[in-house]
Amino acid sequence: MSTASYCPNTPEEIREMLAVIGVASVEELFGAIPANLRAKSFDLPAGMSEFELLRQMHSLAGKNAQHVTSFIGGGYYDHLIPAVVDHLAGRAEFYTAYTPYQPECSQGTLQALFEYQTAICRLTGMEVANASLYDGATALAEAAMMALRVTGRNRLVLDGAVSPFSREVVKTYLANLEVEIAEIPPREGITDRPRLLSALDDRTAAVIVQNPNFFGSLDDLSDLAGEAHTHGALLVASVYPVSLGLVASPGEMGADIVTGDGQSLGNPLSFGGPSFGFIATTRKYIRNLPGRIIGETVDREGRRGFVLTLQAREQHIKRHKATSNICSNQSLCALRGLIFLASLGKEGVAELARLNYDKAEFAKAALGAIKGVSVLNIATSCNEFTLALPKNAEAVVTRLLAAGIAAGVPLGTYYPGMENCLVVTVTEKRTREEIEKLARELEVALWS
Repeated sequence: MSTASYCPNTPEEIREMLAVIGVASVEELFGAIPANLRAKSFDLPAGMSEFELLRQMHSLAGKNAQHVTSFIGGGYYDHLIPAVVDHLAGRAEFYTAYTPYQPECSQGTLQALFEYQTAICRLTGMEVANASLYDGATALAEAAMMALRVTGRNRLVLDGAVSPFSREVVKTYLANLEVEIAEIPPREGITDRPRLLSALDDRTAAVIVQNPNFFGSLDDLSDLAGEAHTHGALLVASVYPVSLGLVASPGEMGADIVTGDGQSLGNPLSFGGPSFGFIATTRKYIRNLPGRIIGETVDREGRRGFVLTLQAREQHIKRHKATSNICSNQSLCALRGLIFLASLGKEGVAELARLNYDKAEFAKAALGAIKGVSVLNIATSCNEFTLALPKNAEAVVTRLLAAGIAAGVPLGTYYPGMENCLVVTVTEKRTREEIEKLARELEVALWS
């Protein structure tokens, strides 16, 4: 197909443009791409009927590992999703909605996001939340930049027990800013408190921690918040939302900014996305929140209504005054999170957390009883824990996959020296039979 057949430019106009930029042909524009990587042909197969296409898609989907029992966590979790989530989120008025710039015709979307903000505040124990972000990792990066703005400082203390994926995103976001990041390695699967606290100084903008941490250990952050505040710094906490049905909220512990990933709240794994990130803070920092905030108001007839109250992104205000350049966020995924939380309610979220905890404790006991295996966590855990194995964890995981079990996340890639360590996650979906099978197969993999 020639360029002229779908491009409105005439051949003469194309020659003129090529002459201006100093190339002889359109093909020359692609010269930087190695020949072996260029498309050999744009010939497409003949069209299919609907029936033929569905059969082809089912055939391709059948190649996926559909019957693997997952004990993988590390930020994305295999949770149940109530049918009501798909049913309501799939309604056309939500499913096709875009940024609600015109409140007079977007009241449904605006109210849903307002209620979402309320739910996140209640879950985290904070006073204000925005209308969601891309995911948990970028939410943490936005929180780090928010702390820099609030304090006017340029140093961060980053706990090494924070997810390695999130830490990389934070460092990438800040790579071109004059910001010092003091990264404190964990000790035995928990925050190395003495080292972390000694890293605090009067230049520190924030201490960044995760609860539960990447190893699954829960922590009381109250003392860290107190020490951070003594130095004029903020405490930023990344949290796993399901765990908040079981433990004190980060707001109760004194956190200043709270972030997390909403995948666990009614969003499927979907090979790693999409999901949504949440961020919440105290009222005094509301104008430093990234993205946008939905507010409640009344119209001139006194009727309740909802509007975009604060829109501190560069698309809406002067770029140098913007708090973030985040564009279209994950509102549909956030809506799924709201429906999930509303369908479970306060008691349901607590019951969900308890189920995860109880099943993980059962698994911890079963796996910890295997010869040569020990549980690394010295602190309480929620639904994740770390095992120290007598063999390389990655090799063990590979072997267990052949038995239909995804046994967890090997740590060697992210924590040198922990090549024999494995993070195992047990959600409410895992049955007693599946956990006992994991224990049997793990023992075989280690000792046969």
